[in-house]
Formats: sequence, structure tokens, C-alpha cells
Amino acid sequence: MDHKHWPVLGCGVPLSGGPRVQVTGLEKTVQRFIELRSHGWTYARLMTELNVSKPTLIGWSRKHQFDIRNLRAIELEALADQWLASVADRVNALGAQLRKVEAEIAGRDVKDLSTAQLYCLARGLRRQIEQAAGPVQFTSPVAGIPGDEYHDQVQDWQG
Repeated sequence: MDHKHWPVLGCGVPLSGGPRVQVTGLEKTVQRFIELRSHGWTYARLMTELNVSKPTLIGWSRKHQFDIRNLRAIELEALADQWLASVADRVNALGAQLRKVEAEIAGRDVKDLSTAQLYCLARGLRRQIEQAAGPVQFTSPVAGIPGDEYHDQVQDWQG
């Protein structure tokens, strides 16, 4: 089945299977808007590219804010993964360095002057591990939250 005819869920992700749904020109334009806005395109640039008025773009932005924000988060995570080691690799590398530093500290006399520098390095490595292992944040529209999980107008969670 041609993915252009699949129904779309959320931020333009086609559902595999199910009946074919013909996507209208407006729906394609809105999906293109969501994609481009998630890439950080300005309203001025979008007006030119999509031939749509600024008030319409602002309305779409409000209506599809969660799709835009979540798509942006997914794309930024993919870019980071492309250029940086995976979180697990970074945490493991920092952990290995931390083990070496702590082993050196254990073998040193506390009165040794450079021990303070090693403690500082160990503290810095611990902070980097905490930052590298930080949370991933997702956003959901209130309507998509079951009643027993609803807490506020928008619920952000970390996964």
C-alpha cells in the first residue's frame, strides 16, 4: 500500500494497515506546515512556501502545537544521536573515567595536593553522567489524557 494513502496519526506518522484514506490538498498542506514548523521555519518563510496567510498559520500552530513540539523533540533527538554517542555510550564512557579517577583517589594519600583536583574531576564527571542520563520530555493534549491521569491543562511527563 502506498503510504501517501494511509490514514495519519499525530505528527504525520502514517498508520500501517487500515482502509485507504484519500488525503486532501489542505491536509497535505497542514502536514507540510507541521513538518516545516517543527524544523523551525518562520511564519514569513512558511507564508511564502505554503502560500497561506499568517493568521491561518498561527491558527494551525495553535491547533497542532503538540504535534509540532513532539516532532521537533524527536528530530532533535535523532540529530543528537547522529552527532553524539548514544546516552548509554556517553554514560558508560564517563563512568569508566569516573572509576579510574576514584581508583586513583583511593590510592592516594589525602594530604596529597592533587587529590583535591581529583575530587573536583570526580564531581564533574558525576554531574556529566547525571546530565547525559537526563529525562526525555513528551507533551500530550489534554483530550488525549485519560480522566484518572489528568492533572492540568497540559501534562508534561518524563520518560
